[in-house]
Amino acid sequence: MSELFDAVDALVASRSPLPPPEERKRLRQVHGLTLDEVAAALKVRRATVSGWESSKTRTEPRGPEREAYARLLKQLAELYPAVPVAEEPAAPAAVPATPTGTPAPAPEARPRPCLL
Repeated sequence: MSELFDAVDALVASRSPLPPPEERKRLRQVHGLTLDEVAAALKVRRATVSGWESSKTRTEPRGPEREAYARLLKQLAELYPAVPVAEEPAAPAAVPATPTGTPAPAPEARPRPCLL
């Protein structure tokens, strides 16, 4: 029965989505890993890992290399979660419009008497 479960786990892992290429590169770099180190660990060429991290080449790992790469990325993502993009501040409030749709004039400053 364990073989069946292992086969199912491998099948699911082979289709698990990987982070976008930019995130793959960020995770590797933030952990201080070089392309050569990752390539050696996965038993692939440096150019292969570079391709996986490039949004221009659109290459994706396959087979056992994909499973190992997904595992590496998952562990790195747990150590270094992505920082959410800060929301842009809301625009300042516009000058209130009059019923005609034109902006209301700014209130004029009135001189005040000075009391001594």
